[in-house]
Amino acid sequence: MLPTILSRCQRFDLRRIPSPLIAKHLAWIAQKENVQIDAAALYAIARGADGGLRDAESTLDQLISFCGNKIEEADVLSMFGLTSLRQILAITGAVIEGNAETALRELNELAKNGKDLSRLVSELLNLFRNLLIFQVSKGDQTLLEVSEEEAAALAERAAQISTDALTRIMEVLSDCEGRLRDVASKKTLIEVALFRAIQARNAVPIDTVLKRLQDLRASGGGGRAASAPAAAAPTPAAARPSLSAAFTATASAPEVLREAPGKLPEKPAAAPVAASAPVAATAPMDLETLWASVLEGVGRASPFMRSHLAEAFPASFEKGVFVIGFDPEFSGQLALVDNAKNRTVLQTKLAELGHRDALVKFIEKEAPAGRVPVTPPATGDATQSPGTVATAKAAPKEKAAPVSADDFKNDPLIKQALELFKGTIVEVRT
Repeated sequence: MLPTILSRCQRFDLRRIPSPLIAKHLAWIAQKENVQIDAAALYAIARGADGGLRDAESTLDQLISFCGNKIEEADVLSMFGLTSLRQILAITGAVIEGNAETALRELNELAKNGKDLSRLVSELLNLFRNLLIFQVSKGDQTLLEVSEEEAAALAERAAQISTDALTRIMEVLSDCEGRLRDVASKKTLIEVALFRAIQARNAVPIDTVLKRLQDLRASGGGGRAASAPAAAAPTPAAARPSLSAAFTATASAPEVLREAPGKLPEKPAAAPVAASAPVAATAPMDLETLWASVLEGVGRASPFMRSHLAEAFPASFEKGVFVIGFDPEFSGQLALVDNAKNRTVLQTKLAELGHRDALVKFIEKEAPAGRVPVTPPATGDATQSPGTVATAKAAPKEKAAPVSADDFKNDPLIKQALELFKGTIVEVRT
């Protein structure tokens, strides 16, 4: 537009009017018209108008024509097909408390009364959004458009659920809202969404599960070694059975945790000096020795990840950043390992070796000329300390005896893992 035209124009930026402001204006009109209307009905009209004052005034005019001088919330709900705030709060509370039966009963009652189920999902999503904003803002109601009743409900529910759980529930409801237009049975889709929302509330992120497993693996053997009698002779590593099995735990969270085949951490020697030794390394290591120790730990946690790091090499370790390089010949491996989960595993192993708060970075870089790949120490070799560079061929070991399912299930570390994650053993494969 030319400046000469713009200078003769007026600009109006239109926006949605907040529901409390619409309700206040409608109350003023009702007072002038000598109409008796309760606060719940006013907020129901404001919700149905969705920020439009003209629509709200038209609805109030129709209600006065149909209902006379006394208007209640039920009259407004029947006109819009809306759900009462009480029922929305009931479904929200059932999801937060994990009560699937109550949530389904409320949904069935609304469907029988012909309520707009698409609008119901939108209102549930909006209420969980208000609850999230209430938590993040620490109760600042200036960021919300809620009535006093809803504000009191938000304050009560905010202490019963975490912010992460609210985010997962909102993702489920958002997905349901987007799919409602393309389904034949909206009620069935919403029932499934409510079940998924209840499960999402109790879900545990996989990164948290991995972190707790690593902590359990690092501290599980040390605590038992301290209580062992000093006179007990250590069991030779070659005679000790190898618990190499696939461990599958069915946890209460929706994600299934699988422990990759690998050796469980062996109990340290019962000598008092070894029992009191700290887990973290205190003596400084050179870069290749540190890399060998990291690979050894990664191999126990995830043999699959260890295979992808076979061609990697330590590039540098400066200012708390451990840089891992891949030769251009193996750049394809770089794309497979460069993700948040693998970086977390490597950072955990570095922390166990005494390098806390270290960051991990992957780069593509030519390997040093003449570099010999480091072979991580064998986990069953009791004479080799973690982080030792293998320079000679290992002596042949005696073949370990097969492990029975009962021995595996009775292992103290396995029992501790089952108790921690409230899981059950589904299958044991030697």
